[in-house]
Amino acid sequence: MDKIKNDFLKLRNFLILWATQSFSALGSAMTSYALVIWSYEQKGSALWTSLLMVCSYAPYVLLSVFAGALSDKWNKKKTMLICDSAAAVCTLVVLGLLESGNLRIWHLYVVNAVNGLMNSVQQPASEVATTCILPKEYYQKVGGMRYFSNALNSILTPIIATAVMGFAGMEFIIWFDLGTFLVAFIVLLFFVRIPEDEILKSKQQESLLQSAKGGLDYLWRNRGILDLILFLSAINLVASIYDAVFPAMMLSRGGGSRAAMGIVNSVAGITTLVGSVLASFLKEPKSRIRVICNCLLLSMSTENLLLALGRSVPVWCVGAFLGWIAIPIMNTNMEAILRIKIPVEIQGRVFAARNTLQFFTIPLGYFLGGFLVDRVFEPFMAGQSEESIWVLLLGSGKGSGAAAVFLVIAFAGVGVCLYFRRFSHIWELEEKHEFKIR
Repeated sequence: MDKIKNDFLKLRNFLILWATQSFSALGSAMTSYALVIWSYEQKGSALWTSLLMVCSYAPYVLLSVFAGALSDKWNKKKTMLICDSAAAVCTLVVLGLLESGNLRIWHLYVVNAVNGLMNSVQQPASEVATTCILPKEYYQKVGGMRYFSNALNSILTPIIATAVMGFAGMEFIIWFDLGTFLVAFIVLLFFVRIPEDEILKSKQQESLLQSAKGGLDYLWRNRGILDLILFLSAINLVASIYDAVFPAMMLSRGGGSRAAMGIVNSVAGITTLVGSVLASFLKEPKSRIRVICNCLLLSMSTENLLLALGRSVPVWCVGAFLGWIAIPIMNTNMEAILRIKIPVEIQGRVFAARNTLQFFTIPLGYFLGGFLVDRVFEPFMAGQSEESIWVLLLGSGKGSGAAAVFLVIAFAGVGVCLYFRRFSHIWELEEKHEFKIR
């Protein structure tokens, strides 16, 4: 009991911040989920729907390197409050357009672009704030807790959003989102202390361009971290194609529906929850890099293949389990490596440079996924005869083209994992030497 009490006192600031921000994230995720369904039902196009995420990630990727430099200079708490407030205003705009009957999909593109811009500043500030309020020995356990909340939100989002859309409409979801924002805002403003002034005693008097360049320079001088980030960048390309194709297949393929999409998403969330609990209690591995590589190989080699070849919800759920069970373990080890290796005084700009390099493939993947479904594989599958090997493997009708994309990225994901695990600089991260700042 004494140990639990001592842990709670050390983690009090983090626990308050984590709980309220997770609650707010649930509201935001429900709104995003509902808008994806609304968009696909408006247009019936994977490409039009995937452009929602392209608009979210494009400004995030383009401006992250400069936003991280700003986050190292600015007060983290104020930055988070301002960015969250801007996101809430965007949500209010969507609500107003929806209730007046004037909401169009291009409105969502604009709103998502603004939110992406705010996220580019808020995310590195939040990462550094977490480092500031956490003792080093809690990095892996807290990483597991954060993925626990993400997993719980993944479970609740499709269940609650689908039910609420059916009974109360999308407007109620957006009101709930605004309510969760208000709770998180008040708690962060009045009850969370971020001791950055004590930890970040010397802030370099650099220009914005010099600070932004500093993050990129650090990564270039520390090739192990850079190669690991590029590995995740390639994985994100495959994963974002998955994200773009998934709604199109679930909402149009035989055996698919809103309910099927919700069930498979919920299984993925439950699985991630289990993986997060495991990550929280596992001891530090002898080789974090080996854990990262093996977890990603398991995920890439299973889920996409079962989504492609499966024709029913149970098979897709097995794929979701195998694809997501190891991801929290991978993420917690990745996060621990970055927090341990990168000095806290430059984490904001380095994390931002990381975001630019690791996430620039996401808008590309979303666009590519939508394009491949609508313009390449759906026409290709529509032209196949009933005796074709492709029809025997993937079925026929709308949604079979999306299944074909899953088959392609199943092999692409395995190839990425096998290619990058050969990079010697990544394995050098196991060594206990200090990394170069200058």
